[in-house]
Amino acid sequence: MRFASLGSGSKGNSTVVESDTACVMVDCGFGLRNACTRLERIGKSPEDLTAIIVTHEHSDHWKGIGALSAKYNIPVYLSAGSLKAKQIQSGEALFNCIDSHRDFYVGDICIKPVPVPHDAREPIQYILSNGKVQLGILTDLGHYTPHVVSSYSKCDALLLECNYDDGMLLDGPYPRFLKDRVSGMFGHLSNRQAADLLLALDLSRLKTLVIGHISAKNNDVSLIKAAIEPLCGEDIVLSFADQEFGSPWMEIK
Repeated sequence: MRFASLGSGSKGNSTVVESDTACVMVDCGFGLRNACTRLERIGKSPEDLTAIIVTHEHSDHWKGIGALSAKYNIPVYLSAGSLKAKQIQSGEALFNCIDSHRDFYVGDICIKPVPVPHDAREPIQYILSNGKVQLGILTDLGHYTPHVVSSYSKCDALLLECNYDDGMLLDGPYPRFLKDRVSGMFGHLSNRQAADLLLALDLSRLKTLVIGHISAKNNDVSLIKAAIEPLCGEDIVLSFADQEFGSPWMEIK
């Protein structure tokens, strides 16, 4: 199994995960043309996609989903809350309401939804496995819960949010209400919170750690490295998914 980010940040997020029999897109926060261009960059096309799975309804995760699904007949899987938030009728063609507490399969990929605290209707993140290796995708949460810790322990690869640095956010250009939203219990993870989460997780199998959803105005890679690199040791390869280019394909070992 392998994965690649098509881009990660406040202007759009999407990750592609490929196994022997399935190719799944997690979110599509880019318009149709942009999404197709980004897929082409990693050697894929919309026709290769088996399904789109949705974390929540915010535009930086949702923007291209309707057009991509409709044009290329791609099924979409999402929570009841996201379905309602986008005013999509239950049972509408291609949109499949999932139980956010129950695993489901797309081809040979087992997909585990994990409910998270974020300011959306029914936000979930995902763990994907082919029965041999396990990938965790974890962004857009204001704090981590015991369920998050138990679910994301023993991943072989992890795409993790480091959205902001506390000091940069405090001194930055955002208005007070937006600072409070980002740093609140239903906002995003800071570098410090992400480091604390890694300390709480069982990392015994983790080989690949990709940091994503990095704020362009409230964070810096050097600050993330200072917080995260000491936790990686010799066995974990640390890399970053940026807004413009995402990340290359990464094999999960």
